[in-house]
Amino acid sequence: MIDKAYLVASGDLRESANQSCWPAQLEMEAKLTQAFRSMGCMLERAHEAPLGSHGFIASQRQGMDIFRSLDRNAPIVVAESVWQYSHHVLAGLLRHEGPILTVANWSGQWPGLVGVLNLNGCLAKAGVEYSTLWSKAFDDPFFLKHLESWLNGTIIRHDRSHVKRFADANLPEKARDLGVRLAAEAKERMTILGVFDEGCMGMYNAILPDELLFPLGFFKERLSQSALYAGMLEVSDMEARAVFEWILATGMNFEWGSDESSELTERQVLEQCRMYVAACRIGAEYACDAIGIQYQQGLKDLCAASDLVEGLLNNSERPPVTNKNGALIRPGKPFTHFNEVDEAAGVDGVMTQWVHEALRQPAENTLHDLRWGDRYRSGSTDVFVWTFQISGGAPAAHHERGYAGSTGYRQIPMYFPSGGATLSGVAKEGEIIWSRVFVESGELRMDIGRGRALTLPDGETERRRQATTAQWPIMNAVTYGVSRDQMMGSHKANHVQVAYARDEESADLCCYAKAALANSLGIAVSFCGTRANGASF
Repeated sequence: MIDKAYLVASGDLRESANQSCWPAQLEMEAKLTQAFRSMGCMLERAHEAPLGSHGFIASQRQGMDIFRSLDRNAPIVVAESVWQYSHHVLAGLLRHEGPILTVANWSGQWPGLVGVLNLNGCLAKAGVEYSTLWSKAFDDPFFLKHLESWLNGTIIRHDRSHVKRFADANLPEKARDLGVRLAAEAKERMTILGVFDEGCMGMYNAILPDELLFPLGFFKERLSQSALYAGMLEVSDMEARAVFEWILATGMNFEWGSDESSELTERQVLEQCRMYVAACRIGAEYACDAIGIQYQQGLKDLCAASDLVEGLLNNSERPPVTNKNGALIRPGKPFTHFNEVDEAAGVDGVMTQWVHEALRQPAENTLHDLRWGDRYRSGSTDVFVWTFQISGGAPAAHHERGYAGSTGYRQIPMYFPSGGATLSGVAKEGEIIWSRVFVESGELRMDIGRGRALTLPDGETERRRQATTAQWPIMNAVTYGVSRDQMMGSHKANHVQVAYARDEESADLCCYAKAALANSLGIAVSFCGTRANGASF
């Protein structure tokens, strides 16, 4: 029985975020400490608080020094109620020999759930064994049962009965043939992911090793965000204004203000329009099939956010941009963008576009954070509904009423000091395919499943917006045949890829075909959950 464990808390690199989120972390740690005490275990902080004006580990060096002072065999609890940079603690966890438990509070206030899922994905990629738990108050039977097991020396294994290997599924012939054909074409043609600076926000799990991509026919064009900024400076005022006027003509709304430090201004949006044009031109110049902008480290201190840009890129209907020869760049098609330069989402996004275009289904797709979720109860309805949310990348085609139902809010100053608009909206009702590419045991894998985006009553949607980050686009979704705890226990990433299909039958076919494509490329595929009617894959 473990009678003493050490708590570490990884935080942000942005001091403003660490300061703002510290009270929530204090509250979580108090509840968690009490839960451990009730089991006869003392949970002791491994680093003093505050470090500065908060108690988070705020740099990689700081994390290394803290772990050097710890017994390598001691039980470690990584407690997170916020977004965290996994590389702050990854070095210490890589060589740690004692049991590791990652824990998140079940809250949408700050993305602690997202942070823990990212850390779990990083540990899985690195081959580090860990256990993981989550709870709202750390007093529920699910949490206490598993905590007791961990304290007794058992690695926590969550329910994986919803996971089925690709080889055990019954694929329609049409889907299998399409997947095989698209894979053969992809390997012959070869694919380029344009990476504007690799390794965003400590997301080691979002960097796919080149040697795993080469057999798929995928290659990286390593680009620089400084080149993107230089390209923005070459965009004329007239070009930027034309993009802005195009957006306004769609009926998209903007919540304007005059204070640059906290409100959205026209200058910020025009700067985003310059970035959109520059991104299109650089992506086209290098013949990239998709591009990913890091932004959060570097550009955030220099120019407005990339989020509006990313949403525009991922939409089929978007402002026209010409190359240096005057030819339109990918007219009528998304220029797939992988938010936060998550290369796993880039591979997934490109495959999704291939499949959906071949089947004449909506090609728009985006990643979302697995941000939070809650039960929705109304009358005879009682169902768990996920809140998927991401600041950038969500295309207007996913929103109710498209651009006309979308709003640009100023990005929150805590994360985005230079401002810029989001492309916010509420995702429309419809059948979705969700998936995630990740690295585990030295191989590329993909989990894929089916679900539905729901239209909830306005009051319920607003409650969820206010419980998370109200400025960001939101999708209220159910995952067929996959419970909250099954998803949390098996998902190896903070992100999930989503795309729509026109009906249940089409969505099933898209799901099967993308799985067949990934399998034919050499990715180890697992189906998760069920189809809409409850039937297995």
